[in-house]
Amino acid sequence: MWLDRLAGQASTPSSQPGSRPYSPAPRRSASGLGPYITSQQRPGFTPRSSSLSLASNDSSTSSLLASAKRASTTLKESVTIYTGPEPAEVLNKLLGDEGGHTAPAAKSDSKPVISVEDLELDFDFGGLSLRELALSEDVVPDDVDVYRPQAAEEYERDRTKFEDLHRSIQACDGVLSSVETNLTSFRNDLVMVSADIETLQARSTALNVRLENRKAVERGLGPVVEEISVSPLVVSKIADGHIDEAWVKVLAEIDKRATAYKKGTSGPERSKGLQDLGPLLEKLVLKAIERIRDFLVSQIKALRSPHINAQVIQQQNFLKFRDLYSFLHKHHATLADEICLAYMNTMRWYYANQFTRYENALKKIKLHVLDKTDVLGNEDTSRKGTVLSSAKISGPPHDAFNLGRRIDLLRTSNQSALSSYLAEEDQSTHYLEVPFRNFNLALIDNATAEYTFLASFFSPALSYATISRHFTYIFEPTFQLGQTLTKSLITDTYDVIGILLAVRLNQHFQFELQRRKVPAADGYINATAMLLWPRLQYIMSAHCDSVRALTTALPTRAPSKTEQAKLSAAPHVATQRFGQLVHGILALSTEAGDDEPVVTSLRRLRSEMEAFLTKYSGSFGNDKRKRERFLYNNYSLILTIISDATGKLAVEEQEHFEGLKVAFQDAA
Repeated sequence: MWLDRLAGQASTPSSQPGSRPYSPAPRRSASGLGPYITSQQRPGFTPRSSSLSLASNDSSTSSLLASAKRASTTLKESVTIYTGPEPAEVLNKLLGDEGGHTAPAAKSDSKPVISVEDLELDFDFGGLSLRELALSEDVVPDDVDVYRPQAAEEYERDRTKFEDLHRSIQACDGVLSSVETNLTSFRNDLVMVSADIETLQARSTALNVRLENRKAVERGLGPVVEEISVSPLVVSKIADGHIDEAWVKVLAEIDKRATAYKKGTSGPERSKGLQDLGPLLEKLVLKAIERIRDFLVSQIKALRSPHINAQVIQQQNFLKFRDLYSFLHKHHATLADEICLAYMNTMRWYYANQFTRYENALKKIKLHVLDKTDVLGNEDTSRKGTVLSSAKISGPPHDAFNLGRRIDLLRTSNQSALSSYLAEEDQSTHYLEVPFRNFNLALIDNATAEYTFLASFFSPALSYATISRHFTYIFEPTFQLGQTLTKSLITDTYDVIGILLAVRLNQHFQFELQRRKVPAADGYINATAMLLWPRLQYIMSAHCDSVRALTTALPTRAPSKTEQAKLSAAPHVATQRFGQLVHGILALSTEAGDDEPVVTSLRRLRSEMEAFLTKYSGSFGNDKRKRERFLYNNYSLILTIISDATGKLAVEEQEHFEGLKVAFQDAA
């Protein structure tokens, strides 16, 4: 049978490629059960083999390897066309031949190879019988390369290609050899560069070390070299430059060099640089002293110019260059003292001249004249005329006992003195505190400005004690002028309100000087207070004496009933004056202490006034009610006048007169 023949051929190994058509049987999954075993399930099986044996064929494997080697030489990939089961095997399964025609490998499989589902498959053989199908050749697709034996022409053509490829490969080998040479050279260059970098790093490290050493040396020697060297610009600036802020800076540098030079020459060892620098520094210092002397002398002369404002020159020309005097005093103390004395004499003359003119202007102010007729116990000429009443020179109307608006001089916020021109042109009449305040206010302001200037310009060259002595020397004639003016204002006056106002103004000036930190003017303030307080005590004593005189002048014998009937229980005129005077004193003593002389004087005057009123009430005879009514009216008037006063002393007086008023209240 042809089937047996096919089986016999399958048992004989063959290396010739089979020629069978593409099987129309449907493909099945490699992992599923099918009627046949695929090539994927049979490792080592060569699909191109013509054997129908189910066992693996070594010759087929070697043929496949040979075919793969040939395919690699032609640079084409050989692809097998059919990968399905062997047709003979499929045929045996379809015929149900389970005899000895199967391959030995198939006998070892105990599972059924054909199922009912496989028998129901419909195969399309393309109108061919099984033999024709088995003997037919494979139909190769156009896009698949199949290995075939080469002809001579093809071999010659492929040879040319292979020779060209060989030449290309040789050219590539040459290029690669050149690249290798270049890379080798580049590697050598990198080695050399690396060596150069290491050398540069070593040199850089060495240079850094040298740089640090030089910096250390420079830090050590720099100040020394700087101290023993002078720039030519410094020399030219000191010798010929204009004296300004830059000149002062250069002068400070010269002073620094001179100090270093003196410090260096004081030691046992003197360097050659210091020895060479010494003569140059001495010449520069002498030149600087000469220029400073000329500059300060010219500024002092400017202070003597007419109609000059000394404070402007002090601020703009002296204080701006105050380091000049310190340098001069340090390097030439004798010349510095001489210039300081010249300045003091100039300012002494300046202030004495200016305040003399100002005093003359203030003397032209018209003042109220309060003499001994303006004491408290003087007879009222308006009610009791005498021939002597016309002897008093009539002047502007004034009130010697009423404070009124005079207290505004203490409360005003205007702290500027009256100018000389306005003082000369003023035609109104004032009390003594007006010229006193203006003169001393101007004096305090100028003293503050001068002391501040002296402390700023002459320190630290001079001590503050020396500066205070210089200040006293400058203002000595001016202070004497102020005390002379105060004496002229208070010597003949009996204006107790005006003098007490001057006392309070003087205390205010003292507090202001303490706030401004000008202790050098305290002597003048204390001397002025020593002039004012005794005169105030004297005037208060004059008031007490006048009231005592009134008391003594009262008749000791009781008047007749006719005269008693004419007497009035109204307050006495002296009571009105006393109330106004006490109110003025209390208003000016709101912050006064118990140790002030005015407190003792006020109590003395109060006692004298009470004694006068008590004796005067005796003029009413046996009419006790009228006598008590008189006392009540007088004390009530005094209490009414002083009721708006404040302060400790005012409260004390108010309580005192309130007690007297209550004591005689029943008679009212």
